[in-house]
Amino acid sequence: IDRALEAYRVSMEEKYDRDPVPPIPELPSTVRKYFFNILTTNYLFMKKCVQSNPVVPIQQQWLMSVLTLVPQSLMEGKDRELLTEKLLGEIIRDYEMSMKRCMVRNVLIKPDVKGLEDEEEAPLPLLPLGLDFSTPWHNSFIQAKNQMLSNLHILHPTMKTLLDFGCAAFSTFYIVDFSSFRLKGPVDCESLKTDVSLSCSKAEEKILNTWYQRVISLFTQENALKDVKLDQVDPFYNCVSMLMSNQLKELLRRTVEAFVKLFDPEDRNCLPLFQMELTLDENKMEFYPSFQDLEEAILFIVNRIGQTLQ
Repeated sequence: IDRALEAYRVSMEEKYDRDPVPPIPELPSTVRKYFFNILTTNYLFMKKCVQSNPVVPIQQQWLMSVLTLVPQSLMEGKDRELLTEKLLGEIIRDYEMSMKRCMVRNVLIKPDVKGLEDEEEAPLPLLPLGLDFSTPWHNSFIQAKNQMLSNLHILHPTMKTLLDFGCAAFSTFYIVDFSSFRLKGPVDCESLKTDVSLSCSKAEEKILNTWYQRVISLFTQENALKDVKLDQVDPFYNCVSMLMSNQLKELLRRTVEAFVKLFDPEDRNCLPLFQMELTLDENKMEFYPSFQDLEEAILFIVNRIGQTLQ
């Protein structure tokens, strides 16, 4: 036993007195550069091969759906068709580029080597977890639906009728008919302001005698407050008031936009004509009305439209 312990002690001393294992020598810089160049070249080559694969073209109805979101006023005017084609071409290019980048991300992993810092392709993010349907949801759905029907008053059938009244009354109606401005020929600023004021007054009277009367008759019917609880009457009428206000605001906004559209620099056929005079007073020649008078008349029209139905 003593000899065995002595032999074990000697072997352990030799083990710990042994020189440390030398570190793994680094590759020469030329070799590392060679391997990095191979990685970079291979990645760029495979990326080019993946991007050269055919891409499913974007569907035409998708482009048409995008165009339907553009206001009609932006689609009219000179050179607008060329601009639309240019924008659609840009959408198609972005779509194809996104599809190619997606294929590269799904197929390749970009190596972390020098020379590929500007490459945008990276692995796709993890897919989001799905919804958890492990617990019953039907009761909570019914509860949420009933709560919406009792508190979301815009879903009440009477509100739909009110919306129909507004669409029928205001869809093609304007506070001021600007289409006849050009036909009147040159007008002075005061006459123009007077005509606009009269048009606003007549439009306001027409709205109060037609649309407003239909709204009043609608809410005087017996079934107007059907299924509305007594403690929900005030919020219900607040919703009615807000809906009516939004309809009138939309009418005023469309009227102001129609007036602003008259001054489109690309379409001068609808510009109003102002009567101008060249005066000479005390050796001073100037135009009447002045630029400030014209500006005041134009701003007066906008303000007068905004004051209608207030």
